[in-house]
Amino acid sequence: MLQVEGLNQYYGGSHILRDVALQARIGEVTVVLGRNGVGKTTLLKSLMGVVPTRTGTIRLDDRDLAGKAPYERVRSGVGYVPQGREIFGRLTVMDNLRMGLASMPSGSDVPAELFELFPVLAQMKSRRGGDLSGGQQQQLAIARALAPGPRLLLLDEPTEGIQPSVIKDIGRVIRKLADRRTMAIVLVEQFYDFAAELADAYVVMERGVVVARGAGAAMESDGVRTLMSV
Repeated sequence: MLQVEGLNQYYGGSHILRDVALQARIGEVTVVLGRNGVGKTTLLKSLMGVVPTRTGTIRLDDRDLAGKAPYERVRSGVGYVPQGREIFGRLTVMDNLRMGLASMPSGSDVPAELFELFPVLAQMKSRRGGDLSGGQQQQLAIARALAPGPRLLLLDEPTEGIQPSVIKDIGRVIRKLADRRTMAIVLVEQFYDFAAELADAYVVMERGVVVARGAGAAMESDGVRTLMSV
């Protein structure tokens, strides 16, 4: 389980995250919702160690991640798919996937399962990442994060700029990963219907503060759609 308590983060004099608390359980998808600029991406970057936090605790399976560098968090079992994908455009699909194994022992093989989850990548192993479509790049970014077998997967708006058919494919993969009960998944999303379909639990943020949380099945009755449009 991921357990976050009292997380505070600043950019200069601006207080971006304010005493954020979050839990994400193994085998569940926890969605983080909110409008642009409320701190969702900053939250994931803080969990990954990409940006520093002022105060707070971040624990995964009772291991304290606060203060650890991003590569140390990867070795502790954190996988991260950033907004915008950030694949290596000049490297092939296979080399991008090998980059995901940088924290693993030398000579580790790319898991064959990744090509079962994302068949399109099997067809494009030798193609450069920059030559893939946006949806294919997103699948590559997720596969790269999955390569070392994380216990926690952080996804930052995987539907952004993606065609509907690929969104459905990505949704199926996320649900399949959660149902295996080997990892916790934190999904930052603005597309309400996509989030609601996958959510086992939800958190809504506003101005760096968690303003609502609950079970995924209760999102509609809890008025989450309205909260996102206020």
